[in-house]
Amino acid sequence: QVQLVESGGGLVQPGGSLRLSCAGSGIIFGAYVMGWYRQAPGTQRELVATITGGGIIDYLDAVKGRFTISRDNAKNTVWLQMNSLKPEDTAVYYCNAHREGGTQVVNYWGKGTLITVSS
Repeated sequence: QVQLVESGGGLVQPGGSLRLSCAGSGIIFGAYVMGWYRQAPGTQRELVATITGGGIIDYLDAVKGRFTISRDNAKNTVWLQMNSLKPEDTAVYYCNAHREGGTQVVNYWGKGTLITVSS
């Protein structure tokens, strides 16, 4: 059974920092592109950051220079370090594991963790 479990969410003031963690089990972690998505109320889920098994990284423009994604395949864990947080970063953040092979596309999701940026 595949599980992705996020932790580290909470309430933070504007300008503050948080670090999200996502622990995976039931998959060959290094074979998956790991990502963080977020969804604010009334909006569509959007991709925040991704990191391949080999460490290739991509970010949503709105978080470049503020967020850092990293992973440790030996620990089956991916992190999202979020600095200089803004109220518009408020959302539920989801961990995603993605893999494509031939015609098959596989996605696994965590249950999400809420980040609220407010004074």
